[in-house]
Amino acid sequence: MQKVYRVGVIGRTGKGDYGHGLDTAWLDEPKTTIVAVADEDKVGLAAAAKRCGVEKTYLDYRQMLDEQKPDIVAICSRWIDKHFEMAMAAAERGIHIYMEKPFVPTLAEADKLVSACHRQHVRLGIGHPTRYSPRLKTIQEMIAGGKIGQLLELRGRGKEDRRGGGEDLWVLGTHVMDMLLAIGGQPLWCSAEVLQEGTPVTKVDVYAGNEGIGPLAGDQVRAMYGMPDGVTAYFASTRNTNSSPSRYGLQIFGSRGVIELLEGTMPSVKFLGDGSWSPGRSGTMWQDVSTAGIGEAEPLQGKPYQARHLLAIRELISAIEENRDSIGGIESARAGVEMIMAVFESHRQGGPVSLPLENRRHPLSML
Repeated sequence: MQKVYRVGVIGRTGKGDYGHGLDTAWLDEPKTTIVAVADEDKVGLAAAAKRCGVEKTYLDYRQMLDEQKPDIVAICSRWIDKHFEMAMAAAERGIHIYMEKPFVPTLAEADKLVSACHRQHVRLGIGHPTRYSPRLKTIQEMIAGGKIGQLLELRGRGKEDRRGGGEDLWVLGTHVMDMLLAIGGQPLWCSAEVLQEGTPVTKVDVYAGNEGIGPLAGDQVRAMYGMPDGVTAYFASTRNTNSSPSRYGLQIFGSRGVIELLEGTMPSVKFLGDGSWSPGRSGTMWQDVSTAGIGEAEPLQGKPYQARHLLAIRELISAIEENRDSIGGIESARAGVEMIMAVFESHRQGGPVSLPLENRRHPLSML
């Protein structure tokens, strides 16, 4: 008989709410059933319970974990200041975790969570839908098969709206960092600078970031990462320079062509078979890429490929059942935070820093 996993949902009305639909995502998965919802806000709790179709509600998420003993907890809030304590409460009870991005605000917290999850054999997934996209696998196969020749560099940018700079690095950059990890592997070093109106930020520029991010600074971020095999990766974001269509996403450059990857469950993927990277000179046209190949119609249709979290949820369940780490799981989540912190640490030190970082404190608190 198929096991049905009992899910407890944690939200924070007014403080990141229930993220990008993390509360109701479980309703589309036959292997899961929502058993209870926790939220310190009574009005928000009642609304979430109605959306999720449950009667059991709690103002204290710890009480929910103790009484309901769910198999999986969904940590839904976009605000991350409570992510660590919520995830740690689940991990210490041996409860598997699916959580909204970004992961946690500091490397010290990430280290503690990694240790707790490994110790308790807890699997963790995080809301980076591109990581679970079948089109990402297609890109990886194209690169491995030499479609763009030798991989040379990776270029990522945030949304560059009003949050451009340091906030963009955290809120949207977490997706781009995860793409960089999936394509390029673990970075070896980072060299970066953080600017405010063209001037390197100092202690006086640091403020408490939105959405519980913690210390934050800068309206412009420029970062370079040294990746394995001599590949160089870049991330940049400048406030209020966004465009339509957006630059948000990742471009993958090789000696024979370019692949463009946007963010999402079935994101736009385009291929340019041009080693000059200049279609204006070569006359080469960009081509759409599907899981069936370049220029082919997409054969994968239906709810799993339209929903933001369903493929990630299914990967988490597979990891639980197969007793293995989840793809894009806790190690990748920590690595993404490390890449973000490396930007601030390189700025603090005024030069390149090696990864993993020796400093596990927040660099902006040390300026």
